[in-house]
Amino acid sequence: MSATPAACLIGWPAAHSRSPLIHKYWLKSFGIDGDYRIEAVEPAAFADFIANLSARGYRGANVTIPHKEQALALSTPDARARAVGAANTLYFNDDKLRSTNTDVEGFIGNLDASAPGWDSADEVLVLGAGGSSRAVIFGLIERGIKRVYLANRTASRTQLLADQFGTQVQPLAWDAVNSVLPRVKLLVNTTSLGMKGQPPLDIDVGALPAGATVADLVYVPLETDLLKAARARGLKTADGLGMLLHQAVRGFELWFGKRPTVTPELRALVEADLVRT
Repeated sequence: MSATPAACLIGWPAAHSRSPLIHKYWLKSFGIDGDYRIEAVEPAAFADFIANLSARGYRGANVTIPHKEQALALSTPDARARAVGAANTLYFNDDKLRSTNTDVEGFIGNLDASAPGWDSADEVLVLGAGGSSRAVIFGLIERGIKRVYLANRTASRTQLLADQFGTQVQPLAWDAVNSVLPRVKLLVNTTSLGMKGQPPLDIDVGALPAGATVADLVYVPLETDLLKAARARGLKTADGLGMLLHQAVRGFELWFGKRPTVTPELRALVEADLVRT
């Protein structure tokens, strides 16, 4: 392994990632002479790439689309990665390649920072049943939320997650979402609806109770219509950029031995970069 500590992001494509901006900011903040690079690796080459990760000079890596499930299968995953069914962070322990999924604490850490007290909710509503939804549900159940209503445009995917996570997750038909809004204290959008170039998310936040929190995992645009409507009503919000920043914390700690914090300066740096593109 290289004497100069380094980590990378592995994806296909990967050039769009903001991870280098985040990790290089922290390396500079701690005065660590290290590096974080982007590695564009096509799917057929992924297994060989991570089998030789240490020899390439890396202490670990972030993994993004389309490699997350393959990363899980080719490493020793922890409980979080297994539950989510995907790994987004690789690291070495006792010379063994291990994996985790930091989307869980990225989501929870962002909620704690943006909307303290959110976890007093007994019932929450999660929209979407993809990989990020699995991370959200795992985090909510781990935090002690008693009931998670789960709605997705494809009902079969909703049932799959309900079967995986058990009785705390209640499948909900997409057209029945409005019926539970008056009693949920947290609404989470994990779908691509509302993202730039995607159809809008048609949800009436006016039906949510006072004091509710609205979280949206989308970060392009920075303020989605969902969050804009929630803020106009005076509700607490947590945005997708906050989750992106918080999910990076544990990977940095695993690779470089220091636990960083998400500062207003870092957020402003990444926000400015997003606005430019």
